[in-house]
Amino acid sequence: MSAGTGRGTVLVVDDEAYVRDSLSRLLGRRGFSVRTASSTAEALRPESLSGADAVIADLRMPGEDGLALVGKLAAEAPALPVIVLTGHGTVPSAVDAMRAGAFDYLLKPADPDELTLVLERALAQSGLRRELAYLRSSAGAAQPEREPLGESAAWRRVVELIELAAAADTSVLLIGETGTGKEEAAKLLHRRSARAGGPFVKVNCAAIPGELFESEFFGHRRGAFTGAVADRDGRFRVAHGGTLLLDEIDALPPQAQAKVLRVVEDGEFERVGESRPTAVDVRLVSASNADLEAEVEAGRFRRDLYYRINVLTVRLPPLRDRREDIGLLAGAFLAEFSSRLGKRVRSIDPDALAALEAYPWPGNVRELRNVIERGVLLERGDVLRPASLPLDAAARPEGGGGDRLHLREGLAAEERRLLETALARAGGVRREAARLLGIDERNLAYFLKKHDLMGRRRG
Repeated sequence: MSAGTGRGTVLVVDDEAYVRDSLSRLLGRRGFSVRTASSTAEALRPESLSGADAVIADLRMPGEDGLALVGKLAAEAPALPVIVLTGHGTVPSAVDAMRAGAFDYLLKPADPDELTLVLERALAQSGLRRELAYLRSSAGAAQPEREPLGESAAWRRVVELIELAAAADTSVLLIGETGTGKEEAAKLLHRRSARAGGPFVKVNCAAIPGELFESEFFGHRRGAFTGAVADRDGRFRVAHGGTLLLDEIDALPPQAQAKVLRVVEDGEFERVGESRPTAVDVRLVSASNADLEAEVEAGRFRRDLYYRINVLTVRLPPLRDRREDIGLLAGAFLAEFSSRLGKRVRSIDPDALAALEAYPWPGNVRELRNVIERGVLLERGDVLRPASLPLDAAARPEGGGGDRLHLREGLAAEERRLLETALARAGGVRREAARLLGIDERNLAYFLKKHDLMGRRRG
C-alpha cells in the first residue's frame, strides 16, 4: 500500500494548551499524525492510546505527573515508547522516568530537529517490538532469511522487476503456481526497499475464517466481543512502517475485500469495538496462484481492489520453466538440511541430479525442498543417491531407480478426487465442502492449497 499516511501517530500529553498546540503544529508539519491529552488520566483512556505509536509527555503536570504516566504505560503498553519533556530543574526526575521505562527525555523548549530525531528512533523501536510480538505469537519458529537462488533468464527477470518495485514503494502483485516462491520474492522485495528496517508481516487470507477477518487484520479492543480479553493489534497495525504480504488474496470474501480496499485508498481503519480511525503506512504486497482477472470477470473479486493492488505484477515462473536452476537450488537445500539434520550428505550423485532435472515438479520449488529434505533424512552415505529420492519412477532417467509401489502418490490422488467431488457437490461453497468432508474450513484451505485447487469457486 503505497498510499502512506504519515510517519506515525504521536500522543502529546501536557496540561498547557499552548504547548499542546505548538507541538501539534510542529509535528504535523513534519509528517506526523498528532492527538493530544491534557492529563495523565485523559492520556490513559483507550480512545487516546488507540493507534498511538509514541507518547510525548510533560514531566510536571497537576495530579498524576509524567512519571506516573511512564510507569503505567510501561505496565499496560510496554511496546509504546514515551518521551518525557522536562525543565532544567527536574532533570533528576527525568532520570527517574528513564529508569521507570521512558524511551528518552528532552529539555524544554525541545529543539525541533532533536525532537524529530528522537521520535524517529522511538517509532523504529516501536515497530520492531510489534513485529517481535507478532513473530512470537505466530505458529512455528521463524526461518533464517536467505536470498532466493536462480541463474536462469526467467528468474533474473523476476529479480529485475523486484528491484524496480523496491525502489518505487508501489503496491505489487505476485502471481505464480503454488510453491514457486512468492513469499520468498516478497521478502526479497522488502529487504531491497527503503522499508527494510520496518516489519515484514505475512497473512494467509485462505486460513482466516470470515468471522475473524476484522480482528485478525485490524485488531480489536478489549471487550469488543466474547473472548476479547485484551486489546490486540491487527496485522495492518503490526506492519506499520514496513511491508504486509496478503498471500492468497483471491480467498478474501467480498466484505473483507471492501475493507481492505478502504485501507489501501485511505490509509486508515478502525479496530473492532472502536470508532476512532488508526492511520497506517504500509506497503501492500499481494500474492495469488489464481487467475485474478478471471476472478474479477466472474464477479468474485472486486475490480477496484484488483486495480489498486496491481500497480506492478511480477509473475513467478514454475520450476519446469527454469530447469537450469534445479541443481543450484538442490545444492542449497542439501547444505541446509545436512546441517539441520546432523547428516554428512555433501553432494548429489549425477544420476540423482538427472532425476531431479527430469522430474516435472508440480509442487515447484517447495516440492523440491521437501524432496531434498526427505532424501537427506533417508540417505545413509555422504552422497545423495537416486534410491533416496522420493520421486515418481516414471520421471527418473533409465537406471535411476527400480519399480516401486507409489503409496504416497496414490493417497494424494485420492485426496484430490475427494476434494474435487466435495467442491462439486457443494457448488464451490467452501463451508459446505468442509462439512461434507468432515473437516473445518482452515483444514480445507490447507488441502486446497496442497492440491492447487485454491482457484476453485469459494463461499
